[in-house]
Amino acid sequence: MMEKQLIRCDWVGSDPLEQQYHDHEWGRVQKDGYKLFEKICLEGQQAGLSWITILKKREEYRRCFYHFDPHKIITITSIDPLLQNPGLIRHPAKLNAIIKNAQAYVRMEKNGEDFSRFIWSFVDNKSIINHYSSLTEIPTQTDISHNMSRALKKRGFVFVGPVTCYAFMQSMGLVNDHINNCFCRSL
Repeated sequence: MMEKQLIRCDWVGSDPLEQQYHDHEWGRVQKDGYKLFEKICLEGQQAGLSWITILKKREEYRRCFYHFDPHKIITITSIDPLLQNPGLIRHPAKLNAIIKNAQAYVRMEKNGEDFSRFIWSFVDNKSIINHYSSLTEIPTQTDISHNMSRALKKRGFVFVGPVTCYAFMQSMGLVNDHINNCFCRSL
């Protein structure tokens, strides 16, 4: 008897790490502020690179950046040791971005703004369900991602352009862009 092959979104390759990410994380509603913070930082690290590159380095990012606890990240005073770490993207502006984003996150908290509520306010606290048949139909940015980008930048976040914000929205379930025949579509 032949095993039925799962149909996944067009962007998913044959790497088991990427498949695992797609099947169990991408597009799932996430409202934990620290997990949202981690993801917006990692999306910024990905700029100009493939997502699989970041996935393969994600555990080292977690180790070096205190599992993305913004309160601990803001204590980092030098990125010099990080620039020597081959387990990270050794791009000074990108590494500094995580520290700047942590500072912005903590400022928001001190100002009484909950990061999760802030992020989810862009979609009125409910996922936008899109209906696409292939990757070619899916936009790389939207009016909402432009608004999110502007609002994040206003609060001091960096490496959060509209394309990065849309990828973040897709990955955290703010939008459901699993293609119509993907087995994860209705999970």
